[in-house]
Amino acid sequence: MIEIEAVIEDDGTLRACKAAGHAGAGKAGNDIVCAAVSVLMRTALSVLSDRKGITLRGGAPDKGQLWLEAGYDAEGKGFLFAAGVFLIEGLRSVAQEYPKNCRLNISTLRRT
Repeated sequence: MIEIEAVIEDDGTLRACKAAGHAGAGKAGNDIVCAAVSVLMRTALSVLSDRKGITLRGGAPDKGQLWLEAGYDAEGKGFLFAAGVFLIEGLRSVAQEYPKNCRLNISTLRRT
């Protein structure tokens, strides 16, 4: 089971996302659930990594683990918001289609 923990602000802006585990939906190298989650997470890391106004940390410390944490200023907020919506909707779609292999939990961070 891939467990995904996402953190968004109350307006929907992405702040963090971590995916960990193995889906078990196919043989290693041929697991469609693992591939979908990996592509979504890696693409988010890639498009956010050099974007002006966004500070990003992330990595893949071990097989079956991928994480990111994002901060922003006024210039980067809109892009981070849009990228986060894309990422969360993609992950939600995978979790809904493969509930035995992928679980998504979204926590809301209240800005003060």
